[in-house]
Amino acid sequence: MFIHVDIDSFFASAERSVDPSLKGIPIAVGSRSNLEIFSKKRSNIRLMNENSGAFVTPVFYSDKKRTFESYFVDETEGRKKIRGIITTASYEARSFGVKTAMPIAQALQLCPKMTVIPSNYPLYHKLSHQIHSFMMAHIPLVEQYSIDEFFGDVSGWIAEDEVYDFAKSLQEKILEKFDIPVSIGIAKAKWIAKLATESAKPYGIFEVKDIDAYIEMLPIKAFPGIGKGFQERLGKYYIATLGDVKRHKTLLYSWKKPGIQLYHRVTGTDNEVIESRGERKSIGISRTFDAIDDANEVKRRMMIMARHIVYMVIEIGANPTTYYLKINYEYGVKAKKSETVNRIFSEKLFKNILSNMYEEISHAGKGAVKLSLNVSNFTSQHTKTLSLLDHDEDLLHHTLSLEIQKMRERFGLDIIKTADEL
Repeated sequence: MFIHVDIDSFFASAERSVDPSLKGIPIAVGSRSNLEIFSKKRSNIRLMNENSGAFVTPVFYSDKKRTFESYFVDETEGRKKIRGIITTASYEARSFGVKTAMPIAQALQLCPKMTVIPSNYPLYHKLSHQIHSFMMAHIPLVEQYSIDEFFGDVSGWIAEDEVYDFAKSLQEKILEKFDIPVSIGIAKAKWIAKLATESAKPYGIFEVKDIDAYIEMLPIKAFPGIGKGFQERLGKYYIATLGDVKRHKTLLYSWKKPGIQLYHRVTGTDNEVIESRGERKSIGISRTFDAIDDANEVKRRMMIMARHIVYMVIEIGANPTTYYLKINYEYGVKAKKSETVNRIFSEKLFKNILSNMYEEISHAGKGAVKLSLNVSNFTSQHTKTLSLLDHDEDLLHHTLSLEIQKMRERFGLDIIKTADEL
């Protein structure tokens, strides 16, 4: 039997766990586009990287205290404007129509008395890590699926007719220890357990005993992994419910691996198991901003993002050999390039190759609106023979990168920058 634990309104619940005065009132956690990465005034930035679930990304943060006024309010020519979006809303706020990704200014019009709190990712990562450790002490097999979601497999450990009581006990213990409410789904199949959690919210437990009956009338958009693209594809065949999916096995099988995987997940016949914490397979950063025509400024931002990737790569001791760059321009124009080099990773090597790729694919005169950088193909996961011709030079620059890393760990990520970032 599988259980799926989902923290209710996680960021809002986390804030309430450290400030009880926020309980019972409409609150929301908000954030702004993280463009401060490009600021020349930023300092004392550190990395939070304790979690490594499928969608738990590292986060860079500052120790600087934020208030609503300092973080969300911009003042230009004597006029104040509220910026930012809602990342999590409490159920009290949701009753007024407040939703995730809604502009904060709009949300406050719907719920004027709502308290909006600047995001505090170190707190969220710390709590997520602690809850993960707590679950591992109570369940033999645990998988962290995201910052606020966990799978557990209790097969052969808890009798099937006792799983509900076990889940109830686990729910109560998490609330008592962390002051964090969770909802729990239970099923014989992993992804049905995740689906069941939606039926359990808020702060509930829902056990699926008959999968066919449970999925019969549920809309396809309710199932995790069926995005808008797949919804449209299924809609062309008048497939509107998960029960319809079950009745179209031949069609789903004709779509090869994605269709076959979806069919078995929906019907609870996937036989997928808990995936324990594994090595990160890639590291990436992307940033979206207002259109920039200045090619030098775009390149400067690219190099700053590269420094952040270098920091993460060296922190986990990886040696990526494939580098990827993508530039999104206005009006849907895109340019991308990847390059694989079997060499020892260093900041100098990575930035040099990025610079060359940028010169090859950049479009002069067009406004860039998004940059995406990624490194992958780690030598720890794919045995490679690294270049002997460049070995001595690469080793020298790698050693220098390690020494720079020590300085950044001690004084913050911005303490040392290369000239192309200024």
